[in-house]
Amino acid sequence: MEIKKGIAVSPGISIAKLLIIDSEDYRIPRRSIEPSQRMMEVQRARNAFKGAISELTKLQAEQEAIEQRKIKDIFAVHLRFLHDRSLRKKITDLVHLESVTAEYAVSTTLREIASHFTKAKDAYISERAADIYDIERRLLRQLLGSKREDVEHLTKEVAIVARELSPTQAAGFNKKFVKGLATDAGGRTSHTAIVARSLGIPAVVALEDLTESVSGGDTVIIDGNRGIVVVNPDDETIRQYEQYSLEFAELEHKLDAIKGKPAVTRDGVRIALLGNIEFPDEAELVLQKGGEGIGLYRTEFLYLNRPSEPTEAEHYQAYVETISVFKHRPVIIRTVDLGADKYTQSKRFAPEPNPFLGLRSIRFCLRNLTMFKTQLRAILRASVLGEVRAMFPLVTNIQELMQAKMILRDVMDDLDEESIAYNKNIQIGIMIETPSAALMASTLARDVDFFSIGTNDLTQYTLAVDRGNELVSTLYSAVDPAVLRLIRTVVQDAYKAQIDINICGEMASEPEYVMLLLGMGVRTISLAPPMIPEIKRIIRSVTMEDCNYLARKILGMNSERQIASFLRDATRKVLPEAF
Repeated sequence: MEIKKGIAVSPGISIAKLLIIDSEDYRIPRRSIEPSQRMMEVQRARNAFKGAISELTKLQAEQEAIEQRKIKDIFAVHLRFLHDRSLRKKITDLVHLESVTAEYAVSTTLREIASHFTKAKDAYISERAADIYDIERRLLRQLLGSKREDVEHLTKEVAIVARELSPTQAAGFNKKFVKGLATDAGGRTSHTAIVARSLGIPAVVALEDLTESVSGGDTVIIDGNRGIVVVNPDDETIRQYEQYSLEFAELEHKLDAIKGKPAVTRDGVRIALLGNIEFPDEAELVLQKGGEGIGLYRTEFLYLNRPSEPTEAEHYQAYVETISVFKHRPVIIRTVDLGADKYTQSKRFAPEPNPFLGLRSIRFCLRNLTMFKTQLRAILRASVLGEVRAMFPLVTNIQELMQAKMILRDVMDDLDEESIAYNKNIQIGIMIETPSAALMASTLARDVDFFSIGTNDLTQYTLAVDRGNELVSTLYSAVDPAVLRLIRTVVQDAYKAQIDINICGEMASEPEYVMLLLGMGVRTISLAPPMIPEIKRIIRSVTMEDCNYLARKILGMNSERQIASFLRDATRKVLPEAF
C-alpha cells in the first residue's frame, strides 16, 4: 500500500481499478512491469514496428504517382529507421534490462536519438530530429491505439490516472464509468479540475509521480476531499474509506434537503446562487441542486472533441436546451474562450511560446470574426426565449470591449435586415480576469451592464503563477492580499456604477471563502453545481454583520497563510462536518 499526497480539486471518494491513459502528445511516463511480462512487452514492440511498416508501405504505394522526390525521400528515411535492427534491439534490450513497458522503451530510445540529432552542427542531420519524433508518434499510435479506444468505450467503472489531461479529454469522459481522476500535473483551477468538479467526479491533481508507481489494473482510492490517492490499499483501509464514503454521502443528503430553500443570511440578506456549466444537460443539475440560473455557460466545450466547429444551428440548439430549464431566470452565455490550452481542430496551430499570454479568449474571437459572428447570431436568436445575457471573456482594455460591442451591433444589423427576432436590450457583460481590467473597472463599467470576476485567471495573472503547473501550485492562492485588493476594487467600482457584479471563478465554490466574499459586497455567486447546497448551508448559517467583520479583519492582513488559516477556522465553526 502506498499513499500519495496531491491537491484536492473535486470532492468525493472513489474506489476503483485504475486505467492509465497518456496525454495527447504521447509523453510516456516510466512504468515498471513484472519480469514475467517482459516477453509480452517485447512482442508488443515488434508488433508495433510491423504495424508501422505496413502503414507506411501502404502510404508509400498510394503516393507512387507523385513525382516530387522529397516526399519519396521522407518515406524512404522513415522505413529505413523502422527496418533498422540495431534500433529494435536497443528498444527490446531496454524492456529486458529495466523491466519497462514497450511504449516507454520506444519513447525513451527515440527521444535520445532525436536529442543527438538536434545537437548536430550539420543542418541536414539536425533536421532529421523531426523524422524521429514522427516515427515515435507512429509507433506509439500502434501501441496506444487500443488503450485510447478503451477510454471511449468503457464498460466497467474505472479511476483514470494520467500524467496530465487536456480539458478535451476530461470533458469527453463518461461519468457513468469514470469514477475518479488523478494526475501528476495540474493545479486547483486548471481546466481539467474545473471539468471534474462540474461533472461531480472526485479528483486529485499535482501528484508529481503517481504514474510511475502504478500499473494498469491496480486498485486505487481517490480522496477528493483530502487530496490523497491510496495505491493498492489493504482491506482495512478500503473498509475505512467505504465508511467515510457513506458519511460523506450522508452529509450530501443533508445538504440536498435545503436545496429548495432560499440562500438568505440569518439577518435576511438574499444571495443569488447560480451555476457554472459546460454542457446543456448540466443545467438540470443546477436546478436539482437549488441553483437560480446559469452564471457562466462555458461555450468552448461546444467546439472541443469534434473535427469541425459547431454551426449556428448547433449553437442555437444548445442554448435553447439550457434556457428551457431556466425560462425566467438568468442564463449568462460566455462567448467562446479558446486559445491557451483549448483549440478547435480547424483552428489548431503551432504552439505559441507563452499561450496563456497569447492569442486567447476575446483576442482569439476578434481574429476569427466568422466564427465569432456565428456564435453571436445564435446567442441573439436565443435571447428572445428567456433572460439571456452575453458575456465577453478576458477583456483587458476598453479597445477590446468597443471592438466586441461593434461586432455585436453588426450582427444585430444583419438580423434586422433578415427580420429575425432578438432581444434588442440584451444585457452585455465582461469577465474581469486580469489586473489591467480590475484597475480600469471604473472606466469599463460605463459600457457594460454587469461584471463577472473570474478569480482563476485573475489570480494567475496577478501572482504570475501558471494555475496548471504543479511545480508552482503552492504559490497559487485566490486569497493572496494582492488578489483580494483587486477584487475589492472591482466590487466597489461596480457599486459606484450601479451595475451587477458576481463571482464566477472556482473561489466561489470554496466553502471557506464564502463569508469573505459576502463581507466584500458580493451578492451573486456562480459556482460548480455540486457545491451549491454546501455554500447555501453556510450562507443560511451566518449574519451579514459576521461577514463584514470578517472581511475587515482579512483585508487588514498581509500574509496569505494567515488569511487562509483565519478563514478556515471561521468556516469550521459554521460547518464543521465539511472539514
